[in-house]
Amino acid sequence: MKTYKDIQYNLQRSDRKTASIYIERDGEVSLFVPRWLDDRQIEELIESKRQWIYTNLAEWEDLNATRVDRQFVNGEGFLYLGSSYRLKIVAEQDVPVKLHNGYFCLRASDDGVGDSEVFKGFYRQKGRERLPERVSVYENSMGVSATSIRIQDLQNRWGSCTPQGGLCFHWKSMMAPLSVLDYIVVHELAHLKHANHSAEFWNEVDKTMPDYRERKEWLRINGAGMDL
Repeated sequence: MKTYKDIQYNLQRSDRKTASIYIERDGEVSLFVPRWLDDRQIEELIESKRQWIYTNLAEWEDLNATRVDRQFVNGEGFLYLGSSYRLKIVAEQDVPVKLHNGYFCLRASDDGVGDSEVFKGFYRQKGRERLPERVSVYENSMGVSATSIRIQDLQNRWGSCTPQGGLCFHWKSMMAPLSVLDYIVVHELAHLKHANHSAEFWNEVDKTMPDYRERKEWLRINGAGMDL
């Protein structure tokens, strides 16, 4: 973590041609810059974007005021594909947690410290079942092919793309509506053609998903609530 005046930021240098500044989902400021950019030029960039950074950090704080602290008790709501299902603690069932008759049913023997891990396992499993299908649909239309698909904890990323063409998706993405999940898929597949967020990248997303801006905005506004 680096600091310029009152702004803390993460710096990543690469072979990219342009510099970009992002406010991450955890509120950190990230700079992605070309390798040739020196420290003075980086500080000039931050200074020129100071008001933008302040404005977006304030907006991040407002959006994250909606973050929830879910309790593993009867009646608590948990998300799956954009819908909220109330939790029901049950005495016995064949798996630790499952959706049944409109409820998330949590086995009582698994009620306790490991509840969050049980739910993470549920989302990972659903991701392994559903995401390859969604990826396949858009691979065909975009003319690309992923080498692998993994479901992980990506911290402040909904998805990522490896240099080898592998796609990774955050297990939390399974809380989003299917239309937003598809946006995450298309976003990562577009990175198989364009590694950065250039105009060419967004044009690729737009060709496949003309309403991607609405889906992206939904994720920006509601992402803080997609948590355990």
